[in-house]
Amino acid sequence: MIERRLYNSMHELSAAFADFAASILRDALMQNNNVSLVVPGGQTPRDYLPALARQALPWERVYITLSDERWVETQADASNERLVRSYLLKDKAEKAHFIGLKTPHAHPSEALATVHERLCQFPRPFNLTVLGLGEDGHIASLFPGMPPDQDTPYLCQTAEPPFAPSSRISLTLPVLASSCHIALVVTSIAKRQLLDRLINNPDLIIPFVQLVQQCQSPITIFETN
Repeated sequence: MIERRLYNSMHELSAAFADFAASILRDALMQNNNVSLVVPGGQTPRDYLPALARQALPWERVYITLSDERWVETQADASNERLVRSYLLKDKAEKAHFIGLKTPHAHPSEALATVHERLCQFPRPFNLTVLGLGEDGHIASLFPGMPPDQDTPYLCQTAEPPFAPSSRISLTLPVLASSCHIALVVTSIAKRQLLDRLINNPDLIIPFVQLVQQCQSPITIFETN
C-alpha cells in the first residue's frame, strides 16, 4: 500500500516526517524492548533528520543504521555516517545506538561478513526504513542494471555506481522490503514526475519498482516541490 503526502515546503515536510517517524517508533516501543531505524545518506536528509532528532523518544532503545554507505573514510564529506552523526545523533537523539556500515577493509566486498554481523545485532525486521529516490530510480545503493544478488547469505551487498567515484555497500532489496514501515522522501518536481512514471509502470526493472513489488508493508511517500 502506497500513501503519498504532498507538502508546500521542506519545512512542512520535515515537521510532518518527524512526527510520523516518531509515531512509528513510539508504537513499536510499546511492543518491543528495542526498535530499529534505517536512514539514507545524501543531501536531502540534512533537512529533515534534525527535526526527528528533536522528537521526545526513549532514544536509548533505538538502534540506527544506514541504508547504504560510500566506501570513504567516516570523516569525509561524502560519508553517510558523518551525515548521521552530524544531523541525527544530537539533541534528544544523541543517546540512540548507531552502528555504521564502513569498516577498515580496503573494499566493501571484503567487509560483507563483518557488516552482516553488525546488522544481525539489530531488531529485525527493521521497524522503519527511510529512503530517498535517485533520478535514475535507485534506492539505497541499488542501481538500475545491477545484477540481482538474490543468493547472497548476507544482509548487505556491494555496489559500483555507474557515475560515482567510490564503491558502496548497501542493504539488500529483500532486507529493505521486509521492513515494517517504509518512508520515501522525494523533494523535486523531476523526482515526483519520475515517481509517477515508476508507480504507473510496474513492469519496469527499476529498484524502486522492485521494492514496491516485494514489500508487504505500508510505504508512505513525503513529497514537496
